[in-house]
Amino acid sequence: MSPEAPSAPRSLAEALRARDDASLAALLRSRPDLITPVPTDLTQLATRAGTRASVLRALERLDRFALQTAEALAVAPDPASYRTLLGLMAGDGGDETVAAALPRAVATLREQALVWGDDERLRLVRTARELLAPTPQHPSPTGLGPTVREATSGMSPGRIQDIVTTAGLPSTHDSVSAVTALTALFADRRKMTKLLAGAPEAAREVLDRLVWGPPYGQVTAEPAAHLRWLLDRGLLLPTAPGTVVLPREVALHLREGRAHRAPEPLPPAVEPAANHSPQVVDATAAGQAYTALATVEELLKDWDEGGPAVLRAGGLSVRDLKRTAVALDVSEPVTAFWIELAYAAGLLASDGEADERYAATPAYDEWLERPAAERWVRLAEAWLAVTRTPGLVGGRDAKDRTLSALGPGLDRSAAPEVRHRVLTLLAGLPQGTAPDTESVLARLRWERPLRGPQPDDDLRTRLARWTLSEAELLGVTGRGALSAHARALLGATPAAATGGPKRGTAPDAATGGASGAGPTTVGSGTPAASAKPASPAASARPGAPAPGAAAPEPSGPGDKLPVHHHRPPGHPAPLSPAEQSAATAAAARLLAPLLPEPLDHVLLQADLTAVAPGPLRRPLADVLGVLADVESKGGATVYRFTPASVRRALDAGRTAADLHAFLAEHSRTPVPQPLAYLIDDVARKHGHLRVGAASSYVRCDDDTLLNEILADKRAAALRLRRLAPTVLAAPADPATLLEGLRAMGYAPAAESAEGDVLIARAHAHRTPPRAAPEPVPDGPPAPDATLLTAAIRAIRAGDLAATTPRKTGGAPLASGELPRTSAAETLATVQAAVLTGESLWIGYVNADGAASQRVIGPVRVEGGFVTAYDHTADEVRTYPLHRITGVAELADD
Repeated sequence: MSPEAPSAPRSLAEALRARDDASLAALLRSRPDLITPVPTDLTQLATRAGTRASVLRALERLDRFALQTAEALAVAPDPASYRTLLGLMAGDGGDETVAAALPRAVATLREQALVWGDDERLRLVRTARELLAPTPQHPSPTGLGPTVREATSGMSPGRIQDIVTTAGLPSTHDSVSAVTALTALFADRRKMTKLLAGAPEAAREVLDRLVWGPPYGQVTAEPAAHLRWLLDRGLLLPTAPGTVVLPREVALHLREGRAHRAPEPLPPAVEPAANHSPQVVDATAAGQAYTALATVEELLKDWDEGGPAVLRAGGLSVRDLKRTAVALDVSEPVTAFWIELAYAAGLLASDGEADERYAATPAYDEWLERPAAERWVRLAEAWLAVTRTPGLVGGRDAKDRTLSALGPGLDRSAAPEVRHRVLTLLAGLPQGTAPDTESVLARLRWERPLRGPQPDDDLRTRLARWTLSEAELLGVTGRGALSAHARALLGATPAAATGGPKRGTAPDAATGGASGAGPTTVGSGTPAASAKPASPAASARPGAPAPGAAAPEPSGPGDKLPVHHHRPPGHPAPLSPAEQSAATAAAARLLAPLLPEPLDHVLLQADLTAVAPGPLRRPLADVLGVLADVESKGGATVYRFTPASVRRALDAGRTAADLHAFLAEHSRTPVPQPLAYLIDDVARKHGHLRVGAASSYVRCDDDTLLNEILADKRAAALRLRRLAPTVLAAPADPATLLEGLRAMGYAPAAESAEGDVLIARAHAHRTPPRAAPEPVPDGPPAPDATLLTAAIRAIRAGDLAATTPRKTGGAPLASGELPRTSAAETLATVQAAVLTGESLWIGYVNADGAASQRVIGPVRVEGGFVTAYDHTADEVRTYPLHRITGVAELADD
């Protein structure tokens, strides 16, 4: 090796130390748990990257092929060469697709610090190997069993020698060499073919049943002849009484060298299910978007005077959910979705009173004043970001309690990511194309596979199904295809007719897109140069491209490598705040012309109904909602006028003249005579009777009418009695008396203590200002650029202090141990360093008790403080001498 060639790293910490800042930033970005809190040095970072919880989290975020690559390394020798790994993934016959995709998988594992070492000595971190290597309790997904060495570890030397000689090998002097010889035999393809050629047919059938796993089988105390043939030659090895296992080397020979039965180097394509005109899709989605706005308004109008009570455990009762579903004329699961959506957008909350109820928030009134397109955008953005999952409503939690709408236990931290990913896959299709649902689910399972069996109803699959149905309800999709305004909201430009991905739909790292092209290094924009492995030295350099990938071009003078942002294949980069603001404005701009224009008129009909041929402007809709009852909804809304609805309008302070003028102004047809008569008849009777508090009383200038009431048998429950010729009294409260008389067909009006008619306007109940619910994060948040820069600087500084050579007058210090010297010795050493200009290594404990190591160049010592240039922080600092645990001189080199 030439003097300039870098030596192979001996540990993960050394491998991290050889990385540049861009590569470290990529690691911390892809595994944000490593930066919480910031490690003191690279040794601590490596230790944290190897902890079980962190490794599990990293493995769960690998795509299927990267996970298969890690599983192959777990059953390969440690360390393994890139060529060995390629053989395990592609088999003896080779596979061009696997060979082309493998460099990306290895680069992904390296970037996430799950694999380290050069191409000749690839090492899977120990914790990952323990998690992925096969054991009797936890079989490997590869279906492979233990090696010959592992399976014979408890076997007697005599039995091992018997197996060796029966297999046709010369006997050896010890068990170790015997096992080595047997392993070499099983790994030799030619010799194994010759050995198996003499196997009985039944023995070959046994091997065929075990070859793809599970590799364990049961045998009796007296095995059959074909089983005895396999046992005598070590092709099956006993692991426990009555249990045998197929050794890993034998299985690999039978598999032609492949660790996996079906490697999946390419993500499954999202298949189209139907094609529609983009104009039809956008119009359908816009119509559903308008329905979404109307439904949320209707929901909150229904709860305007105070909605259902909050359960003691939180949430909405099943009875209230059913009642609201009837009011909205939708199913209960859909009702739960609208309620949760309004809550996520900050339009709905509990009022916090002693008798706690749900009600609209002040933000709802502000939301109503905004243009319809902007109101929809707010709902869509809330839906994309919220972690609450209405699809879980009605299910059971871990304690077998029912999950209720607006209640606890509905947060699923993976929900926003799944929603964004599903919509991004839809954005990768041509405009107007609706995807096949199963192909979308298959793609998601490839991008985030579960270790072990793949159930059809796992959480991510259910989240994806709910996303597709909720997107259609909300108007994000139309007829299953992504709408133009939803593409704009995601920051995705329309896909071309060929289906090529655009902004927001980054090409698959493994395929260069759904077309199945060659591999691409995510972030570099440079496709792989060839499918064959690169030289080992290519990956030994810090930040070097993956084997088989072309080196990225520098972006300018002084630029060495681009910053690689690791994301699962095809995942777009998140939008910046400025980009998101522009996307929001673009979505509203595209949606606005597609929404129906509010109307200022209705069509009155002779059957006491009014037809609204479209959405009504707010003042007209509000007044008409009081004056008439909604009879049917759809493209046109039908209102019906009844005596009760007209009386409701009169109770709200309107007069008969007001109602006549209102209808004449807003009707495109003449006011029908039956409607005019209805208004006049109800107004003539309205207020003729007056109800007040006695407990309550009824007064009327017409004593004949009071006599009629007293004679009516239906009034017996009210227990009325005459106080005067024009006054009746009752023990019931005024509200009960009003309802009783109205049920008898009268039209009484309430009056105040002063004798004035009370106007019964609806009282809008609002909660105090409430913030929308915060999403529950899926682990630590991804660090921003500022935090990454500061963290890497601090880690490098701590590593410099920990690894700088120094003179240790006594026994060498353990890793991370602070130097210890007396106060007098510390002062003398620091003063001497001021005179000589030399740098020192110190241990320092700050005011919070945090210990650290630093390399300083002392400038002056006075007043119990030392002012020095801190090489680890790259700035001048002042340290109290009493907080320095000790000093050591740096080595001359």
